Amino acid sequence: MRKILAVFALTFIVVFIIDQAIKWAYVQGYGRYDGEYFSLILTYNKGVAFSMFAFLGENLKFIQLSLLLFAFAYLIYEREILSSHAVAIGMIFGAGSSNVLDRFIHGGVVDYVFWHKWFEFAVFNFADVMIDIGVVLILWQSWRAKKVAKF
Repeated sequence: MRKILAVFALTFIVVFIIDQAIKWAYVQGYGRYDGEYFSLILTYNKGVAFSMFAFLGENLKFIQLSLLLFAFAYLIYEREILSSHAVAIGMIFGAGSSNVLDRFIHGGVVDYVFWHKWFEFAVFNFADVMIDIGVVLILWQSWRAKKVAKF
């Protein structure tokens, strides 16, 4: 279990530090870009995906922090899930924790990638991408494990 926790912690730390470093650069004014397909702009998302639940205001950060702590406690209890998906879960938790930290420091999540070619998409950040990749990785690993178990 120590090795699994070490993999989880390392992944968590790497994702968290990279995300916070990128956000720091944007808050300092670096990285502005206006292109044909996407722009790099600085925004503060007061809600969650697509600004949903912004009406919760300051309470949202405490709700999200509670959810992260509850989910982590559950994963410690259900060790098999953490053992099977340590990297993906580390990515998700590192990214989620970074976004929650933004709420405490900046009053909202620091977002900066705005896709606007063919359609306008929500502004997002590195942490959002890591969460998506982590979820896809868990789905792929689960699908693969079921496929292997059949043979």
